[in-house]
Amino acid sequence: MTFSRRMSRAKPSAIREILKVTERPEVLSFAGGLPAPEAFPVEAIARAHAQVLASPAAPAALQYGPTEGFAPLRAWIAERMARRGIRCRPEQVLITAGSQQGIDLVGKVLLDEGDTVVVENPSYVAALQAFESYEARFEVVGSDDCGMRIDELEAVLLRSRPKLIYLVPTFQNPRGTTLSLERRVRLAQLAAEYGVPVLEDDPYGELRYRGAALPAIAAIDEAAPVIHLSSFSKTLSPGLRLGWAVADEKTIRMLTVAKQAVDLHTGSLAQHATARLLETFDYDAHLKTVCALYSTRCEVMLAGIERHFPSGTTLTRPEGGLFVWARLPSGLNAQELFVEAMKERIAFVPGAPFFAAAPDHSTLRLNFSNRPPEAIAEGMARLAGCIARLQDQPRAAVG
Repeated sequence: MTFSRRMSRAKPSAIREILKVTERPEVLSFAGGLPAPEAFPVEAIARAHAQVLASPAAPAALQYGPTEGFAPLRAWIAERMARRGIRCRPEQVLITAGSQQGIDLVGKVLLDEGDTVVVENPSYVAALQAFESYEARFEVVGSDDCGMRIDELEAVLLRSRPKLIYLVPTFQNPRGTTLSLERRVRLAQLAAEYGVPVLEDDPYGELRYRGAALPAIAAIDEAAPVIHLSSFSKTLSPGLRLGWAVADEKTIRMLTVAKQAVDLHTGSLAQHATARLLETFDYDAHLKTVCALYSTRCEVMLAGIERHFPSGTTLTRPEGGLFVWARLPSGLNAQELFVEAMKERIAFVPGAPFFAAAPDHSTLRLNFSNRPPEAIAEGMARLAGCIARLQDQPRAAVG
């Protein structure tokens, strides 16, 4: 069998390949971006499904549905987005199979071979994978504790005309950082001035534990061409596979046509049940519970790193989301540490795959949402022991 030229360039996700090994029950894993299963509103989800299946709407919930999505769910999302300052109508909402599908659809409708996508360095690895599948090239800009370096982005816009700007502005994956208000405003201004679309990937935006909420980029300047993506995966359950895209009606129409060729529509039963759930379920109270749970786990992880990791380790201090990003002292390689840690059945994700260029091999991403505090404390102590052993070994210089 001869595969397409495009697929000959495709690479498997380094993260997903790692997860095949690290998610075994005997492994204490901080690798995946998994929400806590105890935070899933199982009874409410089950009750909503039962109510839909016992109602006159059951045949529709088990039938093919419109590609754009179930109308009541689109209306709920539009209202929710409006509360966050993103003015939109239900017609400007497309239901997707998770926000990852939204990323892929945007790549499909915007990118031709050789087009340039501007990304943070490091960036969300599955987005890099999606854009590479459409044979895009990357222009990387740096990031710091305040998010994407907008001064570097402006320099890119001055010398070239990229097709798309992609970023996770709030609790970024992998670094956990948040784009400052000043930079958000400037990014929206630049997008409007140069006419370059921004893909604002926002799966974690409602998981804030501390600090003041910041407006979405899509809420700042209506003249800016912004496609906003979000999801129920981190707030209700990833198993529902429900995300959404918000954009102008022309863009939503193009994304809808692209989705028709992929899966016809997102699962009807999940959409109907989630819409029913949201009619009576206290979603905001649920979010508060989830945020309190994750806030504690984040603090335990930060404390464990500070207590046990060697001098010279640097780390981010996220205000929300699921991840802490750490950089090991000079000379230590996170991939080598991963091999050492797996001997002790401890797992994380080495940072290098998140870089579109010039990878920093001393970095690693740690997930705190999926483990209880006592396991996080134990894991950080054990991982520090692995670092100490690695420091005592002869090793090659870090790239």
